[in-house]
Amino acid sequence: MDISILRLSHRIIRDKRVTTHLGLVGRAFCASRMYYSGDRDPSLEEKIRDVNERFGGGFEVIYVKDPLRLVKRWREDGGRVVHLTMYGIPLPDVLEEIRQCDKILVVVGGEKVPPVYFEVADYNVSITNQPHSEIAATAVFLDRLLGGKAFYQEFTGGKFRVVPSPRGKKLIRVG
Repeated sequence: MDISILRLSHRIIRDKRVTTHLGLVGRAFCASRMYYSGDRDPSLEEKIRDVNERFGGGFEVIYVKDPLRLVKRWREDGGRVVHLTMYGIPLPDVLEEIRQCDKILVVVGGEKVPPVYFEVADYNVSITNQPHSEIAATAVFLDRLLGGKAFYQEFTGGKFRVVPSPRGKKLIRVG
């Protein structure tokens, strides 16, 4: 399954940590890439590249000027669009259907999401019907979608590997 994330309306001043953390969650939970729109942010892109260099993996961060065009092209190419919103259908009600998709674009908002995204999405999905973080929603969605696969994912390349430990932090240098 090919999974990508689209972060709408990134604002450098307000969202730099939120969007970075969204990318880190996507990377750790088995997504291949994160597209983002709004303000172009080379610092965001560099932070994710740095994590890939240190811990491996090929997660990409790609700026898109026209996110609606990306969504429409994604659907034309046979992919499915899952918009995470507190106004959607509860995830358990559509999870098995979404698992049948080969190519998924997970859309999350920044500022207020324009109504058109509710219309073009194949699925408007809620993690809960209460206000919450797009980072948390993405993590819960990906974990449920992939059934915990992230816990055993192995990243290639990188300079370090984390060694699971009941106490403390342990890294080994591998590259």
